[in-house]
Amino acid sequence: MGNVEVAWEDVISVINMMRAHLIIIAAALIAMIVVIIAVRKMERSKRRLFRVQSVLAFLLVTVITLNIAVTGTLYNTLNVVLADKGTLDPSHEENSKRVIEAVTDEGVVMTKNNDSFLPIAPQKINVFGWASTNPIYGGTGSGTVDTTTAIGILQGLQNAGFETNSELSDMYVNYRADRPVISINNGQDWTLPEIPVADYPQEVLDRAKEFSDVAVLVFSRTGGEGTDLPEDMGPIMDGSTMEIGTKYTKGTYTNNSTKYDDFEAGQSYLELSKTEKDLVDMVCGLFDNVIVVYNGANTMELGWTNDYDQIKSVLLCAGAGATGFNALGNIIAGEVNPSGKTADTWLKDLNSAPYINNIGHFAYTNTSDVSDAAKEAWERADGIVSFVDYVEGIYVGYRFYETAAEEGLINYDDTVLYPFGYGLSYTTFEQSMGELQVSDDSISVDVTVTNTGDTAGKDVVELYYNPPYYNGGIEKSSVNLAAFDKTGLLEPGQSETVTLTFDTEDMASYDTYGTGYYVLEQGDYEISLRTDSHTVVDTKTYSVPEMVVYDENKKHNGDVEVADNKFEFAEGNVTYLSRENGFANYSEATAAPTDFELDGTIYGNGTYDPTAYDNADDEMPVTGADNGLEVFDLRGADYDDERWESLLDEITVDEMVNLIAFGGHQNAAVDSVGKIRILDTDGPAGVNSSTLGIFGTGYCSQIILAQTWNTDLAVEYAKAMGEEFSDYHVTGWYAPSMNMHRSAFGGRNFEYYSEDSLLSAEMAKGEVEGAVESGMYPFIKHFALNEQEINRNAFLTTWTTEQAMREIYLKPFEEAVKSYPDGKIAVMTSYNFIGTEWAGSCAPLLKDVLRGEWGFKGMVISDYFGNYGYMDADRAVRGGTDMMLGTAGNEAIMTDLSATSVIAMRNAVKNILYTTVNSSAYENYVPGTIPGWLQTIYVVDAVLAILWVLAEIAVILLYRRDKKKVPVITIEDKE
Repeated sequence: MGNVEVAWEDVISVINMMRAHLIIIAAALIAMIVVIIAVRKMERSKRRLFRVQSVLAFLLVTVITLNIAVTGTLYNTLNVVLADKGTLDPSHEENSKRVIEAVTDEGVVMTKNNDSFLPIAPQKINVFGWASTNPIYGGTGSGTVDTTTAIGILQGLQNAGFETNSELSDMYVNYRADRPVISINNGQDWTLPEIPVADYPQEVLDRAKEFSDVAVLVFSRTGGEGTDLPEDMGPIMDGSTMEIGTKYTKGTYTNNSTKYDDFEAGQSYLELSKTEKDLVDMVCGLFDNVIVVYNGANTMELGWTNDYDQIKSVLLCAGAGATGFNALGNIIAGEVNPSGKTADTWLKDLNSAPYINNIGHFAYTNTSDVSDAAKEAWERADGIVSFVDYVEGIYVGYRFYETAAEEGLINYDDTVLYPFGYGLSYTTFEQSMGELQVSDDSISVDVTVTNTGDTAGKDVVELYYNPPYYNGGIEKSSVNLAAFDKTGLLEPGQSETVTLTFDTEDMASYDTYGTGYYVLEQGDYEISLRTDSHTVVDTKTYSVPEMVVYDENKKHNGDVEVADNKFEFAEGNVTYLSRENGFANYSEATAAPTDFELDGTIYGNGTYDPTAYDNADDEMPVTGADNGLEVFDLRGADYDDERWESLLDEITVDEMVNLIAFGGHQNAAVDSVGKIRILDTDGPAGVNSSTLGIFGTGYCSQIILAQTWNTDLAVEYAKAMGEEFSDYHVTGWYAPSMNMHRSAFGGRNFEYYSEDSLLSAEMAKGEVEGAVESGMYPFIKHFALNEQEINRNAFLTTWTTEQAMREIYLKPFEEAVKSYPDGKIAVMTSYNFIGTEWAGSCAPLLKDVLRGEWGFKGMVISDYFGNYGYMDADRAVRGGTDMMLGTAGNEAIMTDLSATSVIAMRNAVKNILYTTVNSSAYENYVPGTIPGWLQTIYVVDAVLAILWVLAEIAVILLYRRDKKKVPVITIEDKE
């Protein structure tokens, strides 16, 4: 979600909600004016009396009306906006900065180091590239980082002892001081500021050569909420508009030179621009020792770094938060030995990716009825019914490239630049794999890691499995991450033995078209120790004598209910990539879509009728009862405790409506059961809420965290962040984000971990653990299939296979939920549709899988509830969402109050109460506490009441005095 967008829409919503109150005040104002005009011919004392009384009456009506609004209509909105928010503890801020730097220490990846050029002693150093003066610290939207006090790349180098060439950096700042904006509301400016080579004064370059013989080249790429990175810069460069059925092109670009275009048609944002390429040529022509720093979360085409002998070293450093660039300086100086590993596969040519033709903007042409109704329901709705086909199925990232190479479809070395799990060190390691230790349900292996170099360092241990594949059978990747760990700091010559363990059922595949369950097929499973997804150290074999089916008799992965086919509706009319006959259908499956007509029915606002889904046999539940229970009485009670029903009987329908609707940045109060208001807010990069007006330390990107391959750091990362949330009295955390890096062009790749489901799951579990330990309930997000930002405000129908959903996209959520199924965490749904059903109302996802199979008992919130032409609170609640992320009600108010709807609301309220009463918000609960802002209102009301009474008395006394002064004229006097 994005804070700016929320604030704007909520302003509109507040005005709409206040319409009746404003009408009353306006009517009172008109009445006052009428009285003032009507009495103008009365004698002076009466005229003044009536006029003053009319003013006092208007003020009384206004104050009473505003009080009714404040304590009624606007109560929940004000309760979050005016909440008592604490202040940031300086010790917690310092701890955050320490943790951010520690994470970046291990999250920077060194991918090239010819001649062991790095590390170098602190010295004078030239830093080229405009981005060196304005680097990427994070992303945009909910993951925004406050950069005002953040340490930049130059400062990080200087803090490590390097002296940078200020003449170069001053030149870049003078060229452009601000970074082009990539914003949800303010458009996308994809400009990459860079001084053309022809504009570098020769004397500046001469002095740079004299200053140092070492050059650092910095390039950056940004991303953010609400947009994906352009895969074709051509239309942006020539100002083309978006057309139905074509690639998505949106935004602006300003060339750095009037003599040439930075990009040509067909080039992507993740390639070097011409100005950047010229800069590389110039720097490599001037210096023999060049270090390239790529500052971005999206995998860029970096094959050119191998084309220059002068480029000795390459470092990957995504958004480093407030202090992470200190780590970059310390790594170059050798104070820190890099130990990061890639969390994605880096390609030489992104156009070779199997997804490349199936990302972007594709819109249906036969859904005008839905589009028109959506636009009528919300004037800002895109009104587009669009789609994205996950044609690659389970073959995401390295799972495709390793399998395609084995099948002979691709030449691996020609295709892949850096494998998944790849990274260099200043030292060397030797890994030795022991024999498999097999129990009934798990496999363990000891791996001894020895530092064979001359520098202390850490190493990552990666274990993969290769399952037996039967041609035409269940789809399987030839390489799959099974387990991983990271050593401690090993001194030269020191060894450490790491034990890696995984469940045999982790190697099971989902058999959609056969048994309809997870199965572990008969055959030999190769268990391999690798330094990355491609480089094998050693291999052992584990044999399965006969197929194991994970059905009702043997459920998979601790499922409460059996995992079986539930998402046939999400496949659509799509040809999915298959390994059969060596990926024989590759060309057909990965081609761009040609069919733009939706086969099926999709509902949006104006076409969805909740009454059509009412159950005539449902009876209206009891509401507003007086059973003497408060929610605090059930703190620690089991979810199935019978007292919940008595408690729920006490809550009125209006209270249910408000609790469900006002779920943005808070969890609203419910007076009848003594439920207190609780604050929830963004974001994945630390406290970040313009709604609440609170901002904390900016944390490094999740991709940096994932590249550490250190789950202990993930726990520490979230715990430190949780201290800041606690300082601000915030309990609910809209994070962590655990969608997949399906595409290099994903706008929120900085906010997500990896292309791999297991690495993502383990890092997510670490963050969730740290959040829970710190007292937060995290909202794991975005559930599910939210890998594309383009058209997210439209009907974005996502088509995929059930096997891909279960093995790739749902896995991080599954692991996090199963770690904490009992209400200690929450879930945030996503904007997109799964097939033709909005994820926020998808019962197979939210009820059958999340609560049924996984046993989840916490609460589910929507992503920001902006209507968008398809969001409907009733639809959401019936489908399994409990609360709407709206701070001013918006369109989130439940309007259908049938028995069926109220029963669904009642269940949603239970999930909300169960999560919140067991949270840290109730650790120091004091019954009957009135919010501070409301106490102030009461005091102001009391003062105004006294003043009003005094004014009324004064007016009456003044009138009586004036009346006594008026002479009585009799008939006799006239005579």
